Amino acid sequence: MTHDGAATGQRLLALVYRGPASQPGCPEAVAGLLAAAPWNLDVRFTGPDEVLPLTARTLSHATLYAQPGGGTLDSAYRRLRWQRRAVRDFVHRGGRYLGFCLGGYLAGATPGFGLLPGDTDQYISSPGATVHDERDTVVPVTWRSSRRTVYFQDGPLFELDEGADARILATYDNGTVAALVTGYGNGRVAVTGPHPEATADWYTDHGLPVQHTLDLAEDLVEAVMRE
Repeated sequence: MTHDGAATGQRLLALVYRGPASQPGCPEAVAGLLAAAPWNLDVRFTGPDEVLPLTARTLSHATLYAQPGGGTLDSAYRRLRWQRRAVRDFVHRGGRYLGFCLGGYLAGATPGFGLLPGDTDQYISSPGATVHDERDTVVPVTWRSSRRTVYFQDGPLFELDEGADARILATYDNGTVAALVTGYGNGRVAVTGPHPEATADWYTDHGLPVQHTLDLAEDLVEAVMRE
C-alpha cells in the first residue's frame, strides 16, 4: 500500500464510516472537517449501506479511515468486529486511523480494534471527573497547554501502557488523557474522547453554549496525517 498521492498530485482517499455503528450527524461532521481541511482529501463514506463497503479491498485504496461518534461500545463492536482484521491490517501497513469518541473507544482492546499501546475507559467513571453522567454536555480540557471547552458525550479516556510511545495532545482536568496520537505498525492512530469536530447545532440542540473548536479537530488530523 502506498500513500503518496500528495507527491503525485492525486487526491488522497479518506473514508468515513457511516452506518448502524454511528449516529446521524457524527459521520457528516467528520466528513465536513476532512473535506474542508488542507490535506487534498477525497472524502467518501463507507459502511453497509454505502457505495463503498468497509472491506479490506476498500481500505487498500485509502490513506485515512475515520471512525466517528455513535452509540455504545458493545453494540458498535458487535457490528464492526468482522472488520477488525481489515482495519488493523490497513493501519499496520501504513494507513491512518482517526477516532472520535466512540471511534476512540473502538481503537482500544476491550473490545475494539486493538490499535493503542494501552486501552480505554469511561472518563465519567474516573476519579475526579468533571462530568458524571452520559448527557450531552461540554468538558474542559487542556489541549497542547491551551485551556479549552469541548463538546462531550460519554467519551473515553486513554490508559497508556508504561513506556508507551505516544504523544498526548490533550488531558482532562483530572489528568487523564483526552486525546493522543501514536504509531501502529507503519501507520498512525489519532483519537479523542471529546468532540472537537462538533458543529454549532450540536450545542444549540442541547441548550449548550457554542464552542468553536474546529482548530483542535484540525490539529488532531494534522497529527495523524503527518509523516
